[in-house]
Amino acid sequence: MASPIRTLASDLARYVQAFNVFLANSTEHQSTQKFIEKELPAVIASIGNGKSTINVLSVGGGAGETDLLILSKIRARYPEVTINNEVIEPSAEQILKYKEHVAKTSNLKNINFTWHEETATEYISRMKAEKKSKKWDFIHMIQVLYYVKDIPATFQYFHSILDTHAKLLIIVLSETSDWETLWRKYGSSFIVRDVCTHLSSVDIKKILDPAGLTYQIHEIPSHLDITSCFIEGNEDGELLLDFLTQVCEFSKTAPPELKCQVMEDLRKHACSEKRDGKVFFKTNISAIVIEP
Repeated sequence: MASPIRTLASDLARYVQAFNVFLANSTEHQSTQKFIEKELPAVIASIGNGKSTINVLSVGGGAGETDLLILSKIRARYPEVTINNEVIEPSAEQILKYKEHVAKTSNLKNINFTWHEETATEYISRMKAEKKSKKWDFIHMIQVLYYVKDIPATFQYFHSILDTHAKLLIIVLSETSDWETLWRKYGSSFIVRDVCTHLSSVDIKKILDPAGLTYQIHEIPSHLDITSCFIEGNEDGELLLDFLTQVCEFSKTAPPELKCQVMEDLRKHACSEKRDGKVFFKTNISAIVIEP
């Protein structure tokens, strides 16, 4: 009998639900914001030199909160320059929220927004079919490469469309995260399609180093409160388990033995840390800044 397990990415609505619960219980969003506030100004310091227009491409822009923070830093560095911000995002719901955030945000003068409701792979196929060769000054791919089938080819394409002084920012899980431990052991049981769901900084380095590319890695500490995962029937806990495993309704569809083993490992120190009666899962991330 075929396994009922299916990837979380196959159900966009539940994915967004699980992602929102993850954000509510994680320091990742705040940690990413801290990186953008403190480190990004130096990263984008020269991307617009001598230009009247800066082209920014957001791959997997989500609801736009992080994008708008990034744009505020570019605007601060280049106050008189027009910014064309294009967004690739497959979820119509997320694009709607993005547009709502834009409508509520002040100081967006001379920033133009264009949204593409499609995946990164669909975008690349469309650009190639239309024979478009636009160059970009800043491309960011924040926590999106997990859902790409051919990661080296995707990276190669986006790197190829960087302009002379541009930067490509990739944010993925750090090889020091507890996710690395969990997925090293159970990844083959979680992945049910030919999508490389798990990816860490070590995998990106394996692409960059042979190509001889110049890059910098910024390590960003982060953690996730997974206490609710151990409360039977807790909705948030079930959604967090979905996000941790990237399996839709993991607690209901995973084979009992697999579920038991995963829950046992999540309780152990190798995959978590107990503090003040709560259980924390280390979700450190790496910001990788790549030169053209």
